[in-house]
Amino acid sequence: MLVWWIPLVAVAVSVAALPHLQTNQMRKTRAIPVREKRSIDHIVQDCVMVTSEEGHFYYKTTVAPDTPACGIFLITDPDKIVEVYFDYLDVPCNTGGLVSFVDGWEMNGQFFPSVEDHPKPLAQRFHEFCGSQLPKQVFLSTQNAALIQYHVPKRGRGFSFHVRYISNPTPCNILIEGTSDVYTLRNYGKHVNCSLTAVYPAQVRVLQLGVGMSFSNRNMEMETGTIHKCEKRGMSDFVQLGGSEGLDLSTYSVVDSICGLDSLPERIVETIFCGVTTVRMVSSGEFDNAVTVQLRQAGEEDINSASLICGL
Repeated sequence: MLVWWIPLVAVAVSVAALPHLQTNQMRKTRAIPVREKRSIDHIVQDCVMVTSEEGHFYYKTTVAPDTPACGIFLITDPDKIVEVYFDYLDVPCNTGGLVSFVDGWEMNGQFFPSVEDHPKPLAQRFHEFCGSQLPKQVFLSTQNAALIQYHVPKRGRGFSFHVRYISNPTPCNILIEGTSDVYTLRNYGKHVNCSLTAVYPAQVRVLQLGVGMSFSNRNMEMETGTIHKCEKRGMSDFVQLGGSEGLDLSTYSVVDSICGLDSLPERIVETIFCGVTTVRMVSSGEFDNAVTVQLRQAGEEDINSASLICGL
C-alpha cells in the first residue's frame, strides 16, 4: 500500500479551485467501456493533481521522482461515482514501481470515507499492480471520489487510463468540490453511516431535518423541532456536526448531535475552523433519515462566531 504524504492543505486548495460541477446524468455504464467519441486527453505533469475532468490520462516519468508516492485525486458530482480502466501499463516491479486504484481518498494514512463508515473493508478498497500486464478489472468507486496513487522511479516508464463519471441514484458519502452549495444526506432506510465532507473550514447551516422519525406517515406526524445532544441522550439515529485536522474520524470533534423532525430549523448554524469539516449522519436502519444543509467556505470574518477551532 502506498502511503500518501502530501499535506492536506495542498489538496484542499486544489479542490476549492475546481469549477462547480453540473449534475447531468451520464449514460448507463458498460462492463467494458467503448468510446463513442474521441476522449479528451490529459497529460499528468504534477505530483498532486486534483481533477473533475473525464477523459484519457497519461503519465510518463521524465525525471527521477523525489517523493515516495504521487496521486491523481478524482472528484465528481455528489450523485455520481468514478469509473476507471487502464489501457497502458509500463511500471517495472523490480525497481519499486507501483500503481494503485483507491476507492475514496487517502492522505497521510487517513481515508475518506472513513474506515468506520465505508461499506467495504480497507483491504478491498485498494487495488495495486505493476509490470506490463494490464488489470482486466474496470474499477468503480463507491462514492464521488477516487484516487490513483503511483510511484514510478524509472525514467521513461508510465501508464495511462480512462475516467468517466456515471450516475449513482443512492449517494451516501459525499466529498464536496464546491465552496458553497446545498446538499442532502439520506440513508434510504438502510443501516449505514453517511457523511458530507469538505477539506476546508466551513459554515454549516441546517435547512431541513428528519432523523430518527419515520417518513411513511409524515402527514400524521407532529414536528418535534430540532433535538440537540441526541447522541448523549442515547438516540440511535442522529447527525453530528464537527470537524478535524485530517480525514480520520478518530480526531473528529463534535460540536453538536441533532435529530428530530424539523422542516424549518432555526438558528442551527455552526462554523467549523478545521482542516476538514464533516456532517455525519448515523442511522440504525429503523428510520428513513434525511438532512439538508448548506455549506460555504469560512473566512477570517467568521472566526469570531466559530463553534469549533481545531488546534487550540
